[in-house]
Amino acid sequence: MRGRRSRKREAAALPVPVPDSALAVSGADFLLSMVEEHWAHRNGSHGMEPDTKAEVELAQIEKQLENLRKLPGQSDDTRTQIQQLHDRIDALRRDVHSGLTAWEKTELARHPQRPYTLDYVERLFTDWSEIHGDRRYGEDPAIVCGMARFHGEEVMVVGHQKARDTKQKVYRNFGMPHPEGYRKALRVMQIAEKFQRPILTFVDTDGAYPGLEAEERGQAEAIAYNLREMARLKVPIITTVIGVGGSGGALAIAVSDRVLMMENSVYSVISPEGCASIMWRDATKKELAAQAMRITATDLTELGIVDGIVPEPPGGAHRDHEAAANLLDQVLRAELAAVRKTAIPELLASRYNKFRNMAQFYSLEA
Repeated sequence: MRGRRSRKREAAALPVPVPDSALAVSGADFLLSMVEEHWAHRNGSHGMEPDTKAEVELAQIEKQLENLRKLPGQSDDTRTQIQQLHDRIDALRRDVHSGLTAWEKTELARHPQRPYTLDYVERLFTDWSEIHGDRRYGEDPAIVCGMARFHGEEVMVVGHQKARDTKQKVYRNFGMPHPEGYRKALRVMQIAEKFQRPILTFVDTDGAYPGLEAEERGQAEAIAYNLREMARLKVPIITTVIGVGGSGGALAIAVSDRVLMMENSVYSVISPEGCASIMWRDATKKELAAQAMRITATDLTELGIVDGIVPEPPGGAHRDHEAAANLLDQVLRAELAAVRKTAIPELLASRYNKFRNMAQFYSLEA
């Protein structure tokens, strides 16, 4: 009798077997708590760079949870816990990225996995038909142009195009257009005007190509001509800065009725490194230069340069191309509908005044 009771007490003292999935969820919960605690200690002092240990750990935990989600035979309680952990990861990622500095946003805007123009074309438009060549010199793959339908409406699309692998980077000239690229863009915009189609442009370039051959073929003239002609086009134009908007190379396709910026994009006349080299003779002061130039979407909206900010998925557009495209789609639909309501003469006058009034921060008193 005593032996039986003793065996019962021993059995009661043993740990209750826990399914592997539940153990893994508990482990993920513990790891996430550690990351949250680490961020809480650092929060308020300075932002965390998007590729630091916190971001890496969050990605690892997220991957672990995705693997758990695929396991068969899970209880409703386990699935609920996994979803709660996902929600906590999204909230923490928003926290980490909410305090990014101008330089950190520059790094995000340059992220190699960030969606490019053709990534958005694939997700936002139907019946895409690309147009090539400027009818003067040749084709420039650094700018893509074409006809498409946006929610059934016929539009023209123009955008800078970067690449991810070495072969494509060389082919696209690292997203830096030659003069023929800008002339091709203008040719397509004039076709849009002829057939009364709205124009949607996507800016993502470090700048126009500064090489000798580009200058020989009239780089400056091509950009200046685009600026003048875009101001006169009798169709709605909406521009979105999806990554890096660099100098005249960006502005040459951005004289628009609405200029939008993705949340983690940047728009400036020079790179932070270039500015630091000129101002302080020291490129390592790029972070200070980025802050001083006010190149982020928030800064430029406050200055009246940009008309709206397009939100990005938690962690940045590079983490989820589909979600980024969906968020941009909502904003583009609303902006296009609003611009459509304005008569063309008023649209042209508004576009002209918009750019003429930029940078007028001071007024002279009589």
